Amino acid sequence: MAAGDQVTRPGHVQYGDLLLGPGTPYRWRSITGWEDLPGLDSGTVARSDGHGAYPGRLLAQSRTIGLDGLIERAPRATIGAVVATLSAGTAPVEDERPFVAWLDERGPLLAHARATRRAVPAGPGYRLGTITGGALEFEATDPRRYELTERAASARLPASEPGLTWPLSWPLVFGTPGSTGALSAFNLGNCDTHPVIEFRGPVTRPSLTNLASGDVIEYDIPLAAGDLLAVDTLAGTVTLNATASRIYTATSRSVPEQTFTLAPGTTNLIFRAAPGSADPTASATVRYRSAHW
Repeated sequence: MAAGDQVTRPGHVQYGDLLLGPGTPYRWRSITGWEDLPGLDSGTVARSDGHGAYPGRLLAQSRTIGLDGLIERAPRATIGAVVATLSAGTAPVEDERPFVAWLDERGPLLAHARATRRAVPAGPGYRLGTITGGALEFEATDPRRYELTERAASARLPASEPGLTWPLSWPLVFGTPGSTGALSAFNLGNCDTHPVIEFRGPVTRPSLTNLASGDVIEYDIPLAAGDLLAVDTLAGTVTLNATASRIYTATSRSVPEQTFTLAPGTTNLIFRAAPGSADPTASATVRYRSAHW
């Protein structure tokens, strides 16, 4: 199932397959940590020879999200089943699950988190079919919030235009426009996002260059027709056909994968390969989601 597939209106929160909010047995009064700036680790160092400090990097910590004022409501005969569903949906797990919240007209945003705390008061509410005062807490190790829809931009290797067709005839026929190998990615959020880059063969030594920063990722590997080299810049992995690691094929001019990001706004990129590698079916595709603090 797709992340947030049950989220249809403001007030909905979906964690994995568990939906909370309007139209469900679970209501919540407030959400904390969602619109807040996550905690920051500062690399700022105090000046030893003067007032103030030298500004350093600010790196975000994990995001802690709380749902407070949780209310569980059901007929008395089924309140136990409702509590059991909540318990199963927020049980400790090893891998993070999609956490989607829709608060206002801006639409839903996505994080990946794990449930770390659950409070369900045991009292008269069990006999009445309404349990109040509950709370849930989640931790997202990646503190960014993403748009639900994945974006993609693709390019093929540069190819010249064929030009005019001889002998000349009217109207003039210039042939199919050539490829420039250029592509653009638009991050409409307010923080850098990590893309997944896919190189498809046949191509030798594929590379992708960020024209604004000059950062390059390049791999000294031949890809046959049908081969797919996937670069996950968040995880820092490079895999061939979804099975074998090929991170060791990165060339000396290739930056560390986790530093290759898309800044807010438009990022212009170019796809290139080794001299003589010019098959028109080779391609580079950048997949990403706009990211927000």
